[in-house]
Amino acid sequence: MTPDLVIFDCDGVLVDSETISNSVLSESLETVGLNITPEECMDLFLGKSWNYCFHVIKKRLGTEPPHSLYETYMKKLFVEFEKNLNPIEDVQFALDEITHPKCVASSGSHLKINKTLSITGLLERFGEHVYSTDDVKFGKPAPDLFLHAAIEMNATPSNTLVIEDSTAGVEAAYRAGMTPIAFCSKKTNPTIERWETIVFRSMRELPGLINRL
Repeated sequence: MTPDLVIFDCDGVLVDSETISNSVLSESLETVGLNITPEECMDLFLGKSWNYCFHVIKKRLGTEPPHSLYETYMKKLFVEFEKNLNPIEDVQFALDEITHPKCVASSGSHLKINKTLSITGLLERFGEHVYSTDDVKFGKPAPDLFLHAAIEMNATPSNTLVIEDSTAGVEAAYRAGMTPIAFCSKKTNPTIERWETIVFRSMRELPGLINRL
């Protein structure tokens, strides 16, 4: 398979943001009376849009959270990103080696994606080819975002690879008729492995893996 397009998720695939994001989210939820550990946040919200997260938070809280929650969370998050955010190890190498058309399609807002890619020096790698859940009606695990990216990039879904680290993203790729490749660097994700998806542990493996498909 010679791919028309390689779609990269952002958080946890290009930028090492998941631990920071879920720690800050846990702290932010505590201020509104909801105690969810960073690990639980990771399990509940990884790869999901804020609308989905807000719905879960509302259900668990039993009442409407303050609408300032998102703004407060993002403000704290950007402060932490400025101090501690790094690109995923060896992702620059992978991007250098992968010569196929590339884009980003993330559950984050355009504001968040641009912020994280700018801080880590990766934004220029993708130019205008950055797509967000802001651009579609339904976020992952719906296929809408990946299909939107394929249309924008003139790619055939069946010839599109998706690099993901979340179950929601892998499901969205399958539902879009694309081939997901799961990046699980820090720990095994049994839910992803139940999909029988190709899993890799290091970004140094990715170019060769794509070439062998």
